[in-house]
Amino acid sequence: MTKTILMATAVALPFLTVAVPAAADGDYRAQAIAVIKKDFKPRGQAGLDRLAEDGVQAICNRTGNKPPEYIEKAMNADQLAAVKLPADGKLMGDWKEGEKIAQSGRGFTWTDNPGLPVGGNCYNCHQIAPKETSFGTLGPSLYQFGKLRGNTAEIQKYTYSKIWNAKAFNLCSEMPRFGHAGALTEKQVKDLVALLLDPESPVNK
Repeated sequence: MTKTILMATAVALPFLTVAVPAAADGDYRAQAIAVIKKDFKPRGQAGLDRLAEDGVQAICNRTGNKPPEYIEKAMNADQLAAVKLPADGKLMGDWKEGEKIAQSGRGFTWTDNPGLPVGGNCYNCHQIAPKETSFGTLGPSLYQFGKLRGNTAEIQKYTYSKIWNAKAFNLCSEMPRFGHAGALTEKQVKDLVALLLDPESPVNK
């Protein structure tokens, strides 16, 4: 745990204690978690570790996804510092492979092998390439993402980092922390960056 996390957690705890008082007849949250743990059966990718919150999840859960600004900024910085950028300095891969990942409907499901990268599910939440007519709207449209922003070194770094860990930019984002959680490999994240930024990608046509 870094110094930033320790400081942020220290300042957050008094706030959280006040904001979420224990229920009159006990801690409902603790009771609910106890029931879930009792009934939850580990299987495939879904292990008991899924029931454990990290510091970011705990703060978002206890503030209704609206943590105090000073806490959010400190935690954002810590999450961004933990993003693992490629050692070779290359942030863009093959957009064609990125499209396959975006189309993959898998992701930490019962039958996935534990410990292996599992896919992106990107179209579940985003519009991306124009030929795909079935897409979710939970997240913003990514169509022409690179055409609108360019593909400078700074944009590549931002895009890679956002896919790796969206909470580095929006602490309570609903977007999965794909690299952080091990759902995608470094190569897969590079391929998704290419899908969004490569001028030859259908996204930017």
